[in-house]
This record gives sequence, C-alpha cells and structure tokens, in this order.
Amino acid sequence: MSRSVQFNEKLIAFAKHWGFRPRACAPYRARTKGKTENGVGYVKKNAVAGHSFASWEAFEAHLAKWEREVANVRIHGTTGEAPIVRFERDEAHRLKPLGGRPSFGSLRELTRVVGTDCAVEIDTNSYSVPWRLIGERVAVTVAAGEVRIRHGAREVAVHKQSEGRRLRIVDSAHLEGVAGRDGAVCRAEIAAPTGPASSPSSLLRPLAEYEAAIGGSF
Repeated sequence: MSRSVQFNEKLIAFAKHWGFRPRACAPYRARTKGKTENGVGYVKKNAVAGHSFASWEAFEAHLAKWEREVANVRIHGTTGEAPIVRFERDEAHRLKPLGGRPSFGSLRELTRVVGTDCAVEIDTNSYSVPWRLIGERVAVTVAAGEVRIRHGAREVAVHKQSEGRRLRIVDSAHLEGVAGRDGAVCRAEIAAPTGPASSPSSLLRPLAEYEAAIGGSF
C-alpha cells in the first residue's frame, strides 16, 4: 500500500525558502525514523541533562562547546568515524552560500474571506482564488515570496507575492465558467412579450452567471 505524506505548511515554506526538499522517514523504521529520534535523545541526555543555564545565550554557548569538544569528535557507533571527519569529507562541499537571503522569520499566517471579486486582500494587493469560493473563509500563508491559500485542508491558490501596492494578481483559471470573465458582464435584455412568436429562451441567462452571483459550491 502506498502512503501519502502531508507536510506542515510551515515546513514546506521553510524548505522552499532555503532551497531543499524534505523527505519523510517511514514510521517505526529503525534505520531511518529510529536513528533520527535517537539523535534527539543523545543531545538531551548527554548535553542538557543535569545542567542549568542563566540565560538562553549561556545555553547556546554550552551547546556550541559540547558540539565542538564532544559530539563532533567522538567515534560514531554506526559509521565508525568521527562525525566531523565524515562531514568535511562527504557533506561540506555540498552546502550552498546564503547569498544574502533574508531570514525566514517573516512567515505570516492569516485568515481572509473571499470577496465578490474572487480575491482576498493582503497588504493592499488582491490575489485571486477559484470563484466558487466567494464568501468562504480561507487560510493564507505568506512566506518565501509566495502567497499560499487553503480552503479547509485543500490548497486552492498559489501566487508570487507582489512587491507593489494596490495591485490585482489573477490566475485566469480561477475565473473559468464566470460570465463576462474577459470583459464586462453582459446581461440578457428582458423584453415584454409581443405575441406568440416570443421565445421563452430569450428570458434566460447563462447558468454560470447565476452560479457566479450566489457563489456556487466548491
């Protein structure tokens, strides 16, 4: 049976910001999940247990010293060599420079109600969503230069975050089925019947126009 992995939205945004792809360990698998959890336990028991710290800065200084003098130079039970040796040989050259990229700390999570213009407003700019969500409440994540919009558990829109002001960012697919999407909405003229030759069809409007008016269902 294939398994589906659902990553937390913050992790996805964090990974995109720093340019890596997260991979999920299979649950209860000793060679992956177990080894990851054991590493956390090692830090807690060997570096933290039995110590107290006057400040967060003191705690970080202790961990940095422990990492240099203990964790990185011990002989690892699985690899048979010091972690710092393995790191410098196999991993150091794969690291990429930050390149002046700003901190990820600017992530924001917002809640918006979709307006009648099929969009939500963020920092004076409007970003489109599927028109069937008019009037619905959606969750918005702004991070790593992107605006990601969810309705319930489903992601319904992704836009590049605009650096301008009072702009409208539209994905044309969000307006599929809306009458007048390429211009002004044209309403059918309703004329009084003039006789038997009048056709009932002349009194009808496109169904999509009614759906757009009431918001439809997603």
